Amino acid sequence: DAHYNLGNYLVEHDQLEDAVASYRRALDIKPDYSQVHANLGFVLHETGQIDSAMESYHRALALKPDFAEVHNNLGNVLKDLGRLNDAVTSCRRALQIKPDFAEAHHSLGNVLRELGQINGAVSSYRSALEIKPGYVQAHYSLGNCLKDLGQIDDAVSCYHRALQIKPDYAEAHNNLGLALKGLGKFEAAAESYRRALHIKPDLAEAHSNLGNVLSELGQLDQAMVSLRQALEIKPDLVEACTNLGNVLSNLGLTDEAVACYCRLLKLKPDYSEIHSNLLFTLNHSTSHHLVYQIEEARRYGNIAAAKVGTRFSAWQCISRPERLRVGLLSGDLYNHVVGYFLEGVLAHIDPARIELIAYPTGNIEDELTARIRPCFSKWHSLSGISDEAAAQLIHADGVHVLLDISGHTARNRLPVFSWKPAPVQASWLGYFATTGVAEMDYVLVDAVGVPEAQQAQFTEAAWYLPDTRLCFTPPNVEIPVAALPALSKGYITFGCFQSLPKVDDEVLSAWGEIFAAVPNARLRIQCKQLGEPAQAERMLQRLQHYGIAAARVGTHGAVSREDYLASHAVVDMILDTFPFPGGTTTCEALWMGVPTLTLAGDRLLARQGASLLTAAGLPDWVAESRANYISKAIELAGDLPKLSALREILRHQVLASPIFDGKRFARNLEEALWGMWNNYGDRQKVWSSLNVTMNISNKGSRNGQN
Repeated sequence: DAHYNLGNYLVEHDQLEDAVASYRRALDIKPDYSQVHANLGFVLHETGQIDSAMESYHRALALKPDFAEVHNNLGNVLKDLGRLNDAVTSCRRALQIKPDFAEAHHSLGNVLRELGQINGAVSSYRSALEIKPGYVQAHYSLGNCLKDLGQIDDAVSCYHRALQIKPDYAEAHNNLGLALKGLGKFEAAAESYRRALHIKPDLAEAHSNLGNVLSELGQLDQAMVSLRQALEIKPDLVEACTNLGNVLSNLGLTDEAVACYCRLLKLKPDYSEIHSNLLFTLNHSTSHHLVYQIEEARRYGNIAAAKVGTRFSAWQCISRPERLRVGLLSGDLYNHVVGYFLEGVLAHIDPARIELIAYPTGNIEDELTARIRPCFSKWHSLSGISDEAAAQLIHADGVHVLLDISGHTARNRLPVFSWKPAPVQASWLGYFATTGVAEMDYVLVDAVGVPEAQQAQFTEAAWYLPDTRLCFTPPNVEIPVAALPALSKGYITFGCFQSLPKVDDEVLSAWGEIFAAVPNARLRIQCKQLGEPAQAERMLQRLQHYGIAAARVGTHGAVSREDYLASHAVVDMILDTFPFPGGTTTCEALWMGVPTLTLAGDRLLARQGASLLTAAGLPDWVAESRANYISKAIELAGDLPKLSALREILRHQVLASPIFDGKRFARNLEEALWGMWNNYGDRQKVWSSLNVTMNISNKGSRNGQN
C-alpha cells in the first residue's frame, strides 16, 4: 500500500517514471493488486507505452472483471490504437457496470466523434454533463462537436462555460478563437488566440491560428511571425505550413507559396485544401506553364474521385420537370465579391422556371445573406458534415443541376461533386479555371473569355452564355460620379485597386515604361496589404526599381466599401494587372465612371477584363499585347477631353449593358440551365435506345443469329 500510495503521489506531481517504478514494486509484493495494475496502465498510457498499458489493463480486468474505470481507460487506449469499434465496446461495458460514470460517457463521445458519428458524440457529452455539470473537458468536447456540426453560436457558449470553470484552459481559448473566426469575428478570434498563448506560450496550434486570422485582417508581417513561431515549436504542423503558404501568396511571393504547397502535398498527397490552395495560387504564377496547372487540376480530381465509395448513378429528381431544381453550393453567400455578382441575378430568376436551393459551406451571414435568402426554397448548410453526407443531402433534395460557385477558392467543397449527387453539375462565377473534377460536366463561360481554341484548358465542357459570364449588382450607395480630376489637377492619375499578388514585376515593368512616357503622371495604388507600413514601403521600393519615384505614388490600405468607391473620384483611369486582372474592381470602377485598360491573355482568368470591358461597350480599352497595353495607356492618358466625355456617360452606359442587367442575365442563365438539362435528357434517350438495340442483338445471338 505504501508503494501504491507513493506512486499516486508521484503521478500528482508529474513524476511519471518514478510512479511506474513505485507501482511495479507494489506488484512485486502483491501481484494480484487490481487497482495498482489499473493505475500503472494509466501512467503507461500517459507516457506513450501503449502495449504495456493494454497489458496492465487486461491484468486488472482478469482480477476484477467489473472494474468500470479500467474498461473506460482500455477504451481510451483502443481509440489511440485506431481500434475504434473495440473502443466503443469497452466504453459501453464501463457504462453497463456504472451508468452514472460521466468520464465513460465522455470517452464514448470521443470515440464516436472519431467514427464520424457526431450526433452520437453530442448525445454522449450531454449525458456526461447531466451527471457532472462542472465537467470542464466535456464542455470543451461538446463545443468541438457543435463546431463540427456548424452550430457555431452553441459551440461558443460551450467554450465560454468551460472557461468559466477553468479560466486558464489554453486549448479552450484556442478553439473559441476558431469558432469566432468561423463567425467572421476576426478581432475577437485573435484575442482568444493571444489568451491561449499567454497561458501556454508553446501551443503551436494557437500560433498557427493567430497567424491565419492576422492574415485575414491584412496584418501579413505579424502573421508571418506567428506562423514561423508555430513551426519552430512543431515543424511538422501541417496547418501552420498551409497558413504560411497562404500568407506568402497574399504577399505576392507566388513561387515561394507554390513551393510551400508542393512540399506539403508530398507529405499529405490527399489533402484537398492544400491542393486547392496550390491550384488557386498557380493562377498568379508566370513561372509555371498552363499545361502544368491543368495536369495538377486533373490530379486533384483523381484524388477526390479515389475517396468516393460508390458515386450516384441514379437520381431522385423528376425527369420531365415543369421547373428545374437548381442547387448553388458556395462558401460566399454574404458580403463577398461572389455575393455582389449573385444578388442582382438571383432577384430576377423566374421561380416558375427555376427552384433554387442554397448549400452554404460556411457560417458567415450578414445583411446580404438576409437579402438573398428569400430567393431560395431551401437553405441547407454543409458546414460540419462529411463530403459523403453532403452528397447524400443534395441527392435526397432531388436536384437537377448543381452549380459550384467556389472552385478552388476558400471554403470550397469540390470533393462533394465527385460523388455526383446531381445528374448535371457545372462550375460558374466563383472561379476562373478548370476544377479538374471529372464529374463536373460544364463550365459556364462567354465567347470573349474562352475563345473556341481555348476549350481544351478545361476538363469540363464549355457552355457559352450570351454577352458575358458575369453580371454585377450595382452598389447600394449614393455616390455621384466626380468630374475628371486631371482637368483641375493638370496631370493624369492612374489607379490600381488590385491585391498584391496581382501586381507582379511584369506589371510594374510595363507601368515603368508608361510613366516614363507620361512624366507628370501619378499613381494611386490601394489594397488591404498596403495598410501595413512595411508592405507599403516595399511596394514603393519595387516601383522605384522600375523608374516610378515615390513622390509620384500614393499607397493606401483597406477602407470601408463606400470610402473605397468614393476614392475613384481622384483617379482618371485604371491600369489593370495581368495575367490576373480585376473583376469586381473593374465593375466598381466602371460604375464610378472610371474606365479600365486591360490586357487580354491566353486563358479565362487572363481574359476576364477583356470580357467585362467588351460587354460594357469599351472594346477599345482592351489591349492584345504588352506593347499595345503600353501604347494605349499613353494614348488614352493624352486625350483628356475624350476621357472627360466618357466619364460623364460611363455609369449610364454600363448600367444599360449586359454586365449590370440582372434581368437579362437571369434569362440567359435560365436558358443555360435548361439547355444543360435537356442535353442530359437527350443523352439518356440515346443511351436508352442503344441499350434496347444491344438487348435485341444479344437475344439474336442466343438464337444463333449474329
